[in-house]
Amino acid sequence: MGRTSRKRSTLANRAIAASAALILGGGGLVAANFYASAHEGWGDDRTGPRTQSAGQAVSTIDCPEVVNSIEEVPDDQRFAVDRELATLDTQITTYYQRFADNKERVQSDRTFAQNEILTPLKNERLVIIQRIVALIDRSAERPEGLESTAPCTLRGDDNDGQDGGGDQNGGENDGQDGGDQDQNQDGGQDGGGQDDNGDGDNNDGDNGDNGDNNGNDGNNDNGGQAGNGPAEGDFVDIQSVQPNVQEPRQRRGASRGAFTTDCGVNENGKFNSDNVIAAPGVSNGAHHMHDYVGNQANDAFASDDDFANGDTTCNNQGDKSTYYWPVLRLQNGQNEFDAGEDGGGNDQNVGEIQTPSEVTLTFEGNPRSKVTAMPKFLRIITGDAKSFTNGDANANASWSCTGFEDRQLKDKYPICPEGSQVVRSFKFQSCWDGQNTDSANHRTHVAFADEDGRCQDGFQPIPQLVQRIVYDVPPPVFDGDNASVFAVDSFPEQLHKPITDHGDFINVFDEDLMDEMVDCINDGRRCQ
Repeated sequence: MGRTSRKRSTLANRAIAASAALILGGGGLVAANFYASAHEGWGDDRTGPRTQSAGQAVSTIDCPEVVNSIEEVPDDQRFAVDRELATLDTQITTYYQRFADNKERVQSDRTFAQNEILTPLKNERLVIIQRIVALIDRSAERPEGLESTAPCTLRGDDNDGQDGGGDQNGGENDGQDGGDQDQNQDGGQDGGGQDDNGDGDNNDGDNGDNGDNNGNDGNNDNGGQAGNGPAEGDFVDIQSVQPNVQEPRQRRGASRGAFTTDCGVNENGKFNSDNVIAAPGVSNGAHHMHDYVGNQANDAFASDDDFANGDTTCNNQGDKSTYYWPVLRLQNGQNEFDAGEDGGGNDQNVGEIQTPSEVTLTFEGNPRSKVTAMPKFLRIITGDAKSFTNGDANANASWSCTGFEDRQLKDKYPICPEGSQVVRSFKFQSCWDGQNTDSANHRTHVAFADEDGRCQDGFQPIPQLVQRIVYDVPPPVFDGDNASVFAVDSFPEQLHKPITDHGDFINVFDEDLMDEMVDCINDGRRCQ
């Protein structure tokens, strides 16, 4: 099958080279000598002084996910709280840019890092966190201890300087069937950003030791390479990975059917960097670009009525659901339409956006029981856009290659052999609390079934959305000025790590078609 990217690359036949010396060049961060643990860092006031000494290399800013510590948001304050959470993301983005612009001084001068990045960022975060506490306190129990999440750290990148081998098994049992995921799914949503966030964008002109900034705006002399990842250690040859997919055993009473909806591959090019689930009402709420299929009304300001009345790319017009995920780009020196825009180059997401060669959206049953209908406008986020810094509790990325899909990678991009294409897949949460279409952290109203397919107490099985996205992209090249790699868009400080991959879904099936889906799945049929 031929490539269907929006712009064809001339690099398709380049061989994989051995060196990663410049993969972070042209605007990147230091590519070697990171300290041993990526979870150590400077300035973490939560746990006392860390052991890292000045001069050791750091690669990003690591801030606690505030939403993880919020147990309840009253309905009348949810929109306002989400906007404040989005402001926290913009603050991190702003200070990450300050960090990148002054990286050499940060590496050599711990006082500069503390005074110019960590302390002012902590102070700005504290103001927003206190606003969030006050908003919740108006209508619900005042959250305690939220202020402790204000301090951030600087930390390194585990993968820099590695040989690319990494976890050869790709994290066996790493959530391929959702069974080992945290049942509470508590936090790490695909957050957002806001433009009015204080003075965080003042990049102290006298601190510009690295005056050329190495092209951090995404329009550098290296042709638009992101400069903040991924690294060579983020890739692994899929042929070196052992099979690791285990499907739960089908039991008596299982719902064995499947319902497929065909909504295209975003061939009409609907993109934006909003996230209406996590950051409603906030432009550029994701700080990375999304592909959209299905409902065409999706942007930060879309209401349920907008979705109900929107057009859809799905063949069955009864499916007006919205399905979206971060775009995959080829960082090959070619700029995209968004090279100078928010979500694109302004957020260090550069390169050619790749149109999938295939997108399959399938709703499957439960291995031990019947499923019930999803409520209209149910919102589900799967995976964690910030899992590089948050950890993998909510990560649900799965990377593979056609012909090798019994081998799934969670924290590596696959290097596929000739004739094989890159595959990203998501298995969404398949248990619902029976009451809510959303929750305070956009996660706890849904959950993964356990390894046997059982939903936790108080939850009921619903059709499980399984999303499979295929790309015909050339293998990565780590060859200096000719470097070319593929990577998902991400928040700037997440360094385009594969583990940050995630998907979003809002159910806008009409009730009759949803009932048909449930009957089809429960009857063991395959329908579309």
